[in-house]
Amino acid sequence: MTGLLQRYLCAIALSVAVVSVGSAATLVEPTLHVKPQGGGGRVALTLDACGGKTDTRILSALVENRIPATIFVTGIWLKRNGAAVEIMRAHPDLFELENHGGRHIPAVDTPRKVYGISSAGSPDAVLAEVESGAAALGRAGGPAPKWFRGATAEYSPSAIAMIRKLGFKIAGFSINGDSGSLLGAKETARRIAAAKDGDVIIAHINQPTHAAGEGVVQGLLALKQKGMTFVRLDDTEDVGNDGTTD
Repeated sequence: MTGLLQRYLCAIALSVAVVSVGSAATLVEPTLHVKPQGGGGRVALTLDACGGKTDTRILSALVENRIPATIFVTGIWLKRNGAAVEIMRAHPDLFELENHGGRHIPAVDTPRKVYGISSAGSPDAVLAEVESGAAALGRAGGPAPKWFRGATAEYSPSAIAMIRKLGFKIAGFSINGDSGSLLGAKETARRIAAAKDGDVIIAHINQPTHAAGEGVVQGLLALKQKGMTFVRLDDTEDVGNDGTTD
């Protein structure tokens, strides 16, 4: 009986250890590049619209300077920014609207905090976040989304596999332009202006009161002045790691 009890207790300890390791699994922050062009080079600009309002400094600069961008929008942002959506829909040659989730919840299928935000916490909740974001875009009109970027841009590997099975590519990046819109204008502009041929830039278009928005505009105009071409994610071949695009 003592031997059986000992083996039983060992089995319990092992199962607890497996659960602990699973819940603490390292998250993935995927990278993404577009096919280099050579010459002046080309980059893909991606802008997250997580919630809140619209930074019209950025939106106006994109329209006035004919700079294409892929905009990742949440269901929350879509509800509050109808006027901005109308402007984007009026320029289909410039703006590609893609899925940033229904409620801006990290696509991590175990309970944890990611940059202070509670994760989806289960496979079902990850699927709900992705599908509700796509549904919100459908209600807003326009083409069905092909890309997904989760809140915080970090994922559990198993969530990546689930999202891919839904038919979405997952949008990583190679240059973090504004660090969640928390950087100042000067550093944001420096990071974006340093983009090289094939880079994918991430920044934010939902924080009109932050200094980073000014830096986004400055950095983009500097790239344009250098002769860099801007493309949307669907306009060129792309390569992401960790099974996010293949």
